[in-house]
Amino acid sequence: MKYYLGLDNGGTVTKAALYTSNGEEVAVASKETKMISVAQGFTERDMLEMKQANFDVIKKLLDKTKVKPGEIHGVACCGHGKGLYLWGKDNQPVRPGIISTDNRAWEYPLKWLADGTANKAYKKTYQAILACQPVSLLAWMKDHEPETIEQIQWVFECKDYVRFCLTGEAYAEITDYSGANLINLETRDYDESLLALFGLSELYACLPPIRTSLDICGKITDEVAGLTGLKAGTPVFGGMFDINACALAVDAVYEDKICMIAGTWSINEYIRKTPVLDGSVMMNSIFCLPEYYLIEESSPTSAGNNEWFIKTLLPELKEKAEAEGKSIYEITNAWVKEIPIEAVCPIFMPFLMASNVHPSAKACFIGMSNYHTRGHLVKSIYEGIAFSHRYHLEKLLKAKETPVTSIRLAGGVARSAEWVQIFADVMGYPIEVADINETGTLGCAMNVAVGLGDYTDFQQAAAQMISMRKAVLPKARNQAIYQERYKMYCRMIEALDPVWGDLQVMISD
Repeated sequence: MKYYLGLDNGGTVTKAALYTSNGEEVAVASKETKMISVAQGFTERDMLEMKQANFDVIKKLLDKTKVKPGEIHGVACCGHGKGLYLWGKDNQPVRPGIISTDNRAWEYPLKWLADGTANKAYKKTYQAILACQPVSLLAWMKDHEPETIEQIQWVFECKDYVRFCLTGEAYAEITDYSGANLINLETRDYDESLLALFGLSELYACLPPIRTSLDICGKITDEVAGLTGLKAGTPVFGGMFDINACALAVDAVYEDKICMIAGTWSINEYIRKTPVLDGSVMMNSIFCLPEYYLIEESSPTSAGNNEWFIKTLLPELKEKAEAEGKSIYEITNAWVKEIPIEAVCPIFMPFLMASNVHPSAKACFIGMSNYHTRGHLVKSIYEGIAFSHRYHLEKLLKAKETPVTSIRLAGGVARSAEWVQIFADVMGYPIEVADINETGTLGCAMNVAVGLGDYTDFQQAAAQMISMRKAVLPKARNQAIYQERYKMYCRMIEALDPVWGDLQVMISD
C-alpha cells in the first residue's frame, strides 16, 4: 500500500494525517502549542516547541496506524501564511516565531501608504501591505529589536520552517513567499529594489532559494527518522500556503468557484490567469497551479472569534461536555438552531485579533439587552463571522470577470450544518463542502501524489481523492432577513470608524 503524509501548521495547532492514493483518511494526530502574548497585539510561539510538536504528531500518527515507514512515499507541509519565523546564524531560532494574527507593526503599513512606499511596492508585488507580513514585522524589528536583525540566517514562512526542521535544507516555496510582499510577481523572483523600498536591503541574502510546491525540497534526515519513525530519505515536497492546500482539498480549482476558508482567518479567494491590478482586492499571489494567480481577500476575523468565546466564557461547559463524551460544538450548534430567524441577535464585530475595516478596530457586541442569552451571543458570533466573509466577498466579486456558480467552504465552520446554512443565506450562493475532515493535510497529500507522478496534475488528483456533499442552498426568506442585517452591520462599521484611532491611543497610553 502507498501512503502520503500531510502536515498542517496553524497558529497554535499542528496536525499530521495519513492518506491512501484514493484520498482515504487513514488517521489524524494533532497537538496544540502555546500562544505567547507579551503585549497588546503580540502573538508569538516557541519555535522549538513547534518543531517538537511536528515530530510528536508524526510519531503519534505512525504509532496509531502501524503503517510501515517504507510505505509512506512522501511528505508535504502547509501552514499559515504571513507571520515570521527567523533562523539564526548560530543554527537556533533567533527569537520566538510570530503568528499571522500579530498586529504589533500596525503603524508601518499606514506610514508606507502615506509616504508612497505602498504604491511603489504594489507595482511589483500586486498586493496591499499588512501588519502581519514579514516586511512589516522586519521593519518593526529594525526599530525595536536591532540585535535580532543582526543574527538572522534565514527568513522563513511557517511551513518552510517546518520543512527545514524535517530536512535541514532551507527553501522558500513560492505560494507562501509570493503572498508576503517579498517577491516581484512579474519576474516571480526576489527583487533587491523591493526590499530597499522597505529599508530591508541587508536581509536580501537571508531569503532562501525559491522552489515550487511540486519540487522535492530535501529528504527526511537520519535524526528526524529516529525521532518520528519515518524512513530516512523519504522525499519532502515544497508544500504550499495553507489557503492553497484548502482550495485543492475542496476542488476549488475552477474559475466559477469561490473558496472560503473559515478558520482563524477569514479567507476568501478564487483563481484566474491574470492578476487584478486596479487595487480593488487585497492580495494577488501565485497559486500552486502556476498558470493561475490566487486572488484573495482575507483578515483574521473568522472562527477564531468563536474559539475565544468558548475557551474564555464557556470553559466549564466545555469541560462538562468532554467529560460526558460530547462536543461543546454540538451544544452551541443546538443553541443556534433553537433561535428562530426572526429573533434579533446583537451585531457582533469579529475583530478580536485584527480587523478588515479600521486597523485599530476591536471586537464588540452591539445591541445586547437583558432578553439575550448565551445562545443569542453564539448566534451573533456565527452571523458576525459570516458578515465579515461577505464584506470580503463583495470586494472579490467586483473584480471577478466570470460568473460564480457556488462557494466551496472549508475550515471549522464547514462542520456545522447550522453555520453552513447561515453562510448560504448571508452570501446568497449555494455552499458546497467536501466530505473530508482535514482540508489542509489532504491538500498536502494531493501535493505528494502529483509530485510523485501518481497523478498527472492536481485536477486528476482531485477527481480521485475528493468527494463533495450535496450543496446547501440559500433560503429565500432567510436571505432577505440577512440582507437587512448585513446592511446594519455595514452601517455600524461606518459609524464606529472615527472611534478606533482614539481608542488605540488610549490603549497604547
